[in-house]
Amino acid sequence: MSPESQGQNEHYLSVARRGFRNWRGGRPFWAGLFTMLGGVPIMYFPYANMHLGNMTLAMSTTAGAGSLIIGVLLVTLGLTMWFHSIVRVFAGVAAILLALISIPVANIGGFVIGFVFALLGGALSVSWVPGEAPAEQEPAAPAEEAPETVSFAKDETLPEGALHGAGIPQQQAYGPTAEIEGGRHRAG
Repeated sequence: MSPESQGQNEHYLSVARRGFRNWRGGRPFWAGLFTMLGGVPIMYFPYANMHLGNMTLAMSTTAGAGSLIIGVLLVTLGLTMWFHSIVRVFAGVAAILLALISIPVANIGGFVIGFVFALLGGALSVSWVPGEAPAEQEPAAPAEEAPETVSFAKDETLPEGALHGAGIPQQQAYGPTAEIEGGRHRAG
């Protein structure tokens, strides 16, 4: 075996990591993750019981069903961002709207934790754009022969079409030789 042939002896973890990185790069991965992380506290806190010593705090409210629906929808939208990235704008806008609705419905948006994560995930989804595949470059065409010398003197005329499409603006003279009109320059 030669040290140059590394592809066939790669460890399966590095192959899996590279495959995951390629999968993650073709979709709004972080947007989906943040949206799902935002849905979990929104749907968890209304049904949670916290124990502080011998005292039990029940967070359940009358809007428990609404919180559960909002949380499940946010997790579903996060999965949609991952597996159907073509609808990422719709999913992002829906996640932002659900995050805003969770403020009055679901214990201040899952104690602001779920609200912030869902809002961030929705914004990332709306702003994500798929990358373009690198274009195959064609070999450069041989350069045309340019004239040996081109003079830009004011009194010399150039042949017609010598600088066609060059896009070079006319240079203005500034400094002690510049024309001054009434003590002010043209922009003043």
